[in-house]
Amino acid sequence: MSSRALQRSVMLSALILLRATAAGGLPGDGSAVWAENPSVSPVDASQLFVYDTFPENFLWGVGTGAFQVEGSCEEDGKGPSIWDRFIHARPRHVNGINGSSDSCLFLDKDLSALDFLGVSFYQFSISWPRLFPDGTVAAANPDGVRYYQTLLDALARRNIEPVVTLFHWDLPWELQERYGGWQNESMVDLFNSYATYCFQTFGDRVRYWITIHNPYLVAWHGYGTGMHAPGQKGNLAAVYTVGHNLIKAHSKVWHTYDRNFRPRQRGWLSITLGSHWIEPSRPGHAGDALRCQQSLASVLGWFAEPIHGGGDYPAALKRTPPARLPAFSEAERREVSGTADFFAFSFGPSNFKPPSTMAKMGQNVSLNLRRALNWIKLEYGNPRILIAENGWFTDGYVSTEDTTAIYIMKNFLNQVLQAIKFDGIQVFGYTAWSLLDGFEWQDAYSTRRGLFYVDFNSEQKERKPKTSAYYYKQIIRENGFTLQESTPDVQGQFPCDFSWGVTESVLKPEFMASSPQFTDPHLYLWNATGNRLLHRVEGVRLKTRAAQCTDFVSIKRQVEMLVRMKVTHYRFALDWASVLPTGDVSVVNRQVLRYYRCVVSEALKVGISSMVTLYYPTHAHLGLPTPLLRSGGWLNASTAEAFADYAGLCFRELGDLVKLWITINEPNRLSDVYNRTSNDTYRAAHNLLLAHAHAWHLYDGRFRRAQRGAVSLSLHSDWAEPANPYVDSHRDAAERFLQFEIAWFADPLFKSGDYPPAMRDYIASKRRRGLSGSALPAFSPAERALLRGAADFCALNHFTTRFVMHEPRRRAGRHDADRDVQFLQDVTRPGSPSRLAVVPWGARKMLRWIRQRYGDLDVYITASGIDDPALEKDQLRGYYLQKYVQEALKAYLIDKIKVKGYYAFKLTEEKSKPRFGFFTSDFRAKSSTQFYSKLISSGGFPLENSIPRCSQTPSTECTVCLFLLQKKPLIFFGCCLFSTLLLLLSITIFHRHKRRKIWKAKDLQNIPLKKGHNRVLS
Repeated sequence: MSSRALQRSVMLSALILLRATAAGGLPGDGSAVWAENPSVSPVDASQLFVYDTFPENFLWGVGTGAFQVEGSCEEDGKGPSIWDRFIHARPRHVNGINGSSDSCLFLDKDLSALDFLGVSFYQFSISWPRLFPDGTVAAANPDGVRYYQTLLDALARRNIEPVVTLFHWDLPWELQERYGGWQNESMVDLFNSYATYCFQTFGDRVRYWITIHNPYLVAWHGYGTGMHAPGQKGNLAAVYTVGHNLIKAHSKVWHTYDRNFRPRQRGWLSITLGSHWIEPSRPGHAGDALRCQQSLASVLGWFAEPIHGGGDYPAALKRTPPARLPAFSEAERREVSGTADFFAFSFGPSNFKPPSTMAKMGQNVSLNLRRALNWIKLEYGNPRILIAENGWFTDGYVSTEDTTAIYIMKNFLNQVLQAIKFDGIQVFGYTAWSLLDGFEWQDAYSTRRGLFYVDFNSEQKERKPKTSAYYYKQIIRENGFTLQESTPDVQGQFPCDFSWGVTESVLKPEFMASSPQFTDPHLYLWNATGNRLLHRVEGVRLKTRAAQCTDFVSIKRQVEMLVRMKVTHYRFALDWASVLPTGDVSVVNRQVLRYYRCVVSEALKVGISSMVTLYYPTHAHLGLPTPLLRSGGWLNASTAEAFADYAGLCFRELGDLVKLWITINEPNRLSDVYNRTSNDTYRAAHNLLLAHAHAWHLYDGRFRRAQRGAVSLSLHSDWAEPANPYVDSHRDAAERFLQFEIAWFADPLFKSGDYPPAMRDYIASKRRRGLSGSALPAFSPAERALLRGAADFCALNHFTTRFVMHEPRRRAGRHDADRDVQFLQDVTRPGSPSRLAVVPWGARKMLRWIRQRYGDLDVYITASGIDDPALEKDQLRGYYLQKYVQEALKAYLIDKIKVKGYYAFKLTEEKSKPRFGFFTSDFRAKSSTQFYSKLISSGGFPLENSIPRCSQTPSTECTVCLFLLQKKPLIFFGCCLFSTLLLLLSITIFHRHKRRKIWKAKDLQNIPLKKGHNRVLS
């Protein structure tokens, strides 16, 4: 080699190395993605759904693969591909082989579909055997050339940019037969000749070229698992040889384009690389993070590291035995490195299913596209990225109503927007996959991925837009996600008499005081026999004082927590079974009633009023006295009478202190317990309504005049939204859910005295058609009169919004089957471990629906909250409170709904249950208590520097009072200690003074006297 040639070689090597290090990251840098950042909040703006637009020149596209949609069209001279032979020779390897979208016959329909979407580019592949039936570049098939010329011309007229893939898996069969396909290195030159012809023929209209689509699947499934054509399997050496030749083929084509066509055509060329994503099974564990890095390196890095990195395979892959993994020579590494003008990335089901596609290494598969993009950024120096394939699949029987596909697309697209906005990733385009339903490789026609539905058995193969097509069209038109769901936050305050509350479930009473030292008249000796026990001294009686409410430690603890939260109201529930063990008023546990009275009175002492719930059942604990439970519970009409007696007792004993009463908490959920048959459910609900009405009339007739309180029942009131806004049946299902869930109990009380007609008619219709055996009970005229108006306010327990779709059910036997609804989880919304989605605007919609249906009622939100797994910094709960109270304020200020109170759920959490509490089970405060107390002190969201409208105690005084209340025992002990020290000091001073006098007297006795003087002793 001459010195000049050697110098050029060294300079080229240095240039390649400089490009690989300056423009790219270092191998292994991507592992930083799995390094946990505990400081990032789950409700940080960077982690939440982003309502924003994509960059101004962002490219929106859609894609197809030639073999999947074109059809065979054998009459136009197309040659067979390896996939044609594969599916006919091995029909068991695919799920059906009939049908096609026939794009080569119905091109105009494809173009109309593109017009409908409004895309800026169309990614399609050229069928190698359609241009060259035997694979070799000799005389091209004129019909094939004409088809692609027509397509490109039509796209140009529409200003739609073509993105053309040269090889999407349909290798001409002749090349497989003659050379053994991609196992033979001769394919490198053959592919380069085919690509050169395409550049020459079509390159004047194409700016974006893709050489090969997802070479990993070509090698792995075509020669490893045998699931793809040509169907070879078990030979790992062949797998890596195929991958090696695919990389070299791509590299050669890139250099051909770069050298011969780029100067004139000014286009860009890349290769589409696909991958899964994976998360450590043990977050933060270094070993698991390393295995995740190895998993990505063995799939995406296999092709990305040579092309986008340093020209060689990842170190993890090179540990493969040399006999299996080919090696690049130094010249080949220089040839391969940097042969992509952008990073084309595929992230779809083909990279995830079947499971043999992925090297999971014991870790957890995830659909987190954003983190995959971050891995690419870190590994390869933040390249420009085109999402060249993204989307999901539906089952083959799904036609145009593909609701699940909308939510998956929404999630993927927002992850891309997050990556651009917060992570600085250079994504310049997105390809939704695919335009049409077509042949889905090993799944054939058993799954669908198109935005347009095609009936493969029809003659005309009409393209019908699915709901996902309407959704994608909207995204393209708006260039992202505009804020439509909720209006901007408002600044303002609730009125001064607004009830700021916190809810607790059933308070289990203390049957005797926790501090008996002041009420027990007996004297005790401790450790008299050395056994460290107290022994009563018989015959000795001490003077005691009367029992006091402060003797109950649990009450003191509750009051301390309430004062700390600065609430004005405390909602808690009585335990019916503890008050009346036998179920009737013949046996009353007065100690239990005294305990509850103490709770109310002690709260009142610190300015906190109580909202008392008489009956608070749960699925785990029905809460009825045992005799009533044995007699059939709420299926027995006599239980309603027993409840009225119990309610009367509580009104009489506690009513002078309680102004707000809830008779029954969530009777619309309690009825679910009686689910042996749907008619059992409806009968239980019937008796619950009558029980409430009897209790209300009892209060209204006997107690209201003197006690001046208000009585209602609280309903579980989650809002319902159609899961798919483009489908009428989903809108109907959402309204039907509200009728069956809320109007079921609200209509009899606030409207007609009877069940909602929509509910009654729907059940009757299903019964007539033989789809249900259900029947709603009938109210007599007297019962309707009893029910109508039997509530003083509307009490709603609102936690979340449900996304509802129509799902017909046949004779399931349960009442929920009568509704014909199915719920869908929107993964794009922040949620809790119990799958509660944070959808604040649903609360305001619920309040509007209540007013529209029942008029201008006083409304209390009597329970609202979310479970947060954090034991201290419960940021999710703080976010939830801020957003949901904001929506309540909008309803009050803008909609003029009479929202009278908001009660956060709940005061303390329970062990082994979802963490809904502001305080832990051992009474430690979480950070949300401080946020809620500030919200209460502000009365909402006031303007900055606004003057408080309501008189409030200065916060410093409250802090001092709270300190004194919490440290009362310690302060008492300190005072005693100080008094004792003061007494000892006084005694000491007194004795010292006395002693000084005595010594002085003695000294006087020793003084000699004059003659004739007598000594006088004091």
